[in-house]
Amino acid sequence: MAVINNGLRIPDLADSERLGREFRAFHKIPADAKLIGTMGELKPLKGQRDLVLAANEIAKTDERAYFVIAGKDNTADRRFRRELRRLVKVFGLESRFLWLDWLDDTSPFFAAIDLFVSPSHSESFGLALLEAMTRGKAVVATATDGAKELLGNVGRLTPIADPLALSVAIRSMLDDDELAKSSGEKLREIAADRFSLKRMVDLTEKLYFDLTAESRKAK
Repeated sequence: MAVINNGLRIPDLADSERLGREFRAFHKIPADAKLIGTMGELKPLKGQRDLVLAANEIAKTDERAYFVIAGKDNTADRRFRRELRRLVKVFGLESRFLWLDWLDDTSPFFAAIDLFVSPSHSESFGLALLEAMTRGKAVVATATDGAKELLGNVGRLTPIADPLALSVAIRSMLDDDELAKSSGEKLREIAADRFSLKRMVDLTEKLYFDLTAESRKAK
């Protein structure tokens, strides 16, 4: 049985600096902030609550840390988003959080963030995580099957549903710019080598021709 991974186009990053500046200016995020982002449907299984809890730990010692949560809430009356925002308010972190709905163009989001976090409790294959990799972003993720497949030994994996461990991993990336930069560069290389759209198309074509050849031999 052949397994062909999903693939994404590896983007040109020439405009990233400008897009990141414009995104931060538009949303009033300080230019020198360390911006931690996550993207995905808002629901308990995606682990955004764990990220909010981790953010509370990080904010106690790091005034640079800001957070952006992007994703659509399909729960009744957007209940989960309201729960998350209430928790942020309890922690007194409202000024440090940006909330975005679904993004048609994700380029400015990824250009602006310093670190991508995937706090999911279950993930077979994370497209948002893969997109962060294609854009050269450092990543912290929970050890779901999808994250382990994508990241390998690069990036930081933490236990699932463990906000404290998540906060420690995030802080380690925020405190080491060289580590974050080298990690992001390696993840972009992995994405280009194993998960690019071109590779997916090439493997699909090869599989098609191999199956066609076998079918002809059988006749």
